Amino acid sequence: MNIVTDRCRIRPYCISDLDALVEHANDAEVAAQLRDRFPHPYTHETGRAFLEGRGATEPLETFAIEVDGEAVGGVGIHPGDDVMRFSAELGYWLGRRFWGRGIASAAVKAVVAYFFAEGRYCRLHAHTFEGNSASQRVLEKCGFEREGLLNKAIFKNGRFLNVVLYGLVNGEAMKRIAEQYRPQQ
Repeated sequence: MNIVTDRCRIRPYCISDLDALVEHANDAEVAAQLRDRFPHPYTHETGRAFLEGRGATEPLETFAIEVDGEAVGGVGIHPGDDVMRFSAELGYWLGRRFWGRGIASAAVKAVVAYFFAEGRYCRLHAHTFEGNSASQRVLEKCGFEREGLLNKAIFKNGRFLNVVLYGLVNGEAMKRIAEQYRPQQ
């Protein structure tokens, strides 16, 4: 994937992204809104392990958000399995210096369009932690609908927090997949 928007470029990560990745990821405010697998502090060792592991998955599911030639964030999906095999969870993050500039919205729109056009998924969903109104606005601007609240579903930084669930369904893909897998009578 290599998508250029009016605000950013979405592309695979490369090992030369290491310094920029660590610079933008090593921020307690960024990590506070993400799962614990995104650590703080975010070290060069953490970044190197992440970048070296990116080539191990096919097809690629995690991408850099690049601004002015620098990797300043990330966006990707985590595919469902079994009965949720046509759904995927969307995740993204952006270095604090780039917040409030429409970059996350541009990245999410581009990735959603790409994965829906690719045809593997008919539904994408995303979770935001309570109080993360900026991320909620990003999802809403990209067509996601608030589907519910998971009461005290996560434990982050010593506190139980609610999670707001958002979803987006591609009706055309859903029809195509349902037709393709219709039971024979």
